[in-house]
Amino acid sequence: MRIVRFASPQGMSFGVLDGDGRVAQIEGHPFGRISFTGARYAQADIRLLSPILPSKVVCVGKNYADHIEEMKSVTGGSAPAQPLIFLKPSTAVIGPGDAIRIPPGSTNVQHEAELAVVIGARGARNVTPDQAAASIFGYTIGNDVTERDMQKSDGQWTRGKGFDSFCPIGPWIETDLGGLSLDPADLEVTCTVDGEPRQQGRTSQLIFDVPTLISYISQVMTLLPGDVVLTGTPSGVGPIRAGQQVEVTIQGLGSLTNSVTAAEGVSTAGDAR
Repeated sequence: MRIVRFASPQGMSFGVLDGDGRVAQIEGHPFGRISFTGARYAQADIRLLSPILPSKVVCVGKNYADHIEEMKSVTGGSAPAQPLIFLKPSTAVIGPGDAIRIPPGSTNVQHEAELAVVIGARGARNVTPDQAAASIFGYTIGNDVTERDMQKSDGQWTRGKGFDSFCPIGPWIETDLGGLSLDPADLEVTCTVDGEPRQQGRTSQLIFDVPTLISYISQVMTLLPGDVVLTGTPSGVGPIRAGQQVEVTIQGLGSLTNSVTAAEGVSTAGDAR
């Protein structure tokens, strides 16, 4: 099932993307039993938003060996003994088609294609890796946009990764990859910029797999329903600039496309995210 959040003339709602490409509106939020309102929309008549508005986005750094190698000059060259986690604010989240905004004074904004895990209704607190699957609502696509020079100069990553618009998520949440005969532990992850291939990897290359990440994070902080975990990025990260288009594709999940623009004159404030 593909869960979307969308804007229509009647307001904002959650829905389910049908096999015919139409969106069936649901009552309330998508956690728990889903009840349909009976309203259905063609995608041309609505605008897809970020499929969830998380209370927090928990990111994992240095989780692909080849990415660690390419980032030696910024973050050091050694693989972490435990997952390296950091946070993006909820205000960084934007949806499919929204613009990644280059901050004033920025010198080196880069893309990072990532598998995103969405936490379900029961949340996760002190769960084991074996229990982690029960806390997962579904999977979507994320882009951990980063101002690389700020990341390096600051020595910690909050500013370089926390700007508004620096966390595209979408276009939907797939709740049953198994039903598509796909294993989230081995999905292809790619990124292109203006059609030029930049990144290509597989989630089977993760140093710490998804159950390990959910368990580890839940020992540190409670993961609430709708929270998002970004699992790390493969090698090939590179700069993006105003006027370009970034497309992140994950096997079985589709593609997340965002334009890039200068910050001036662009707003994604409030629930339009």
